Amino acid sequence: MLRTGPGSEAGQTLGESRLAGPVVIESLMIRGRPPRTAVVALLQAQGLPVSDITDEHLQRFFFMGSEGSPTGLVGIEIYGTDGLIRSLVVAEKARARGIGSALVQHVEDYATSCRVSALYLLTTTAETFFEHRGYRRADRAQAPLAIQATAELASLCPASSTFMIKRL
Repeated sequence: MLRTGPGSEAGQTLGESRLAGPVVIESLMIRGRPPRTAVVALLQAQGLPVSDITDEHLQRFFFMGSEGSPTGLVGIEIYGTDGLIRSLVVAEKARARGIGSALVQHVEDYATSCRVSALYLLTTTAETFFEHRGYRRADRAQAPLAIQATAELASLCPASSTFMIKRL
């Protein structure tokens, strides 16, 4: 499940604030495989599920900020030519700086390099954010069976979550 809050980055470019023009992000570097404790802490702080986060999942997680206290992160699960974006989160203090946008672009580029042709996600609060990035609302029944069988779709995210898709 994915979450952004007030001040989300819809319509912004990397490093650009809606209010004050260009801003400097503490670290534009996106790195892979964040420490599990840091992932769990950031996700829990934003009310996102953590019960299924495993070391295997973390192999396809990417983050910005320090290893001990990432400012943002995103993960992807890959099932053949389909991918599930999961756990996009940006710390409240770091929102509206382009971090979420940069992480989504990074995971899309990564998915393309892995020959993924469609990305899926569930969100309770970030539908507009993702619509601005080309994702469209869809019926969960349209999801490939492998995506439907994930813990996110099967049990972790509420039925009220918005299901979205983007063809790459």
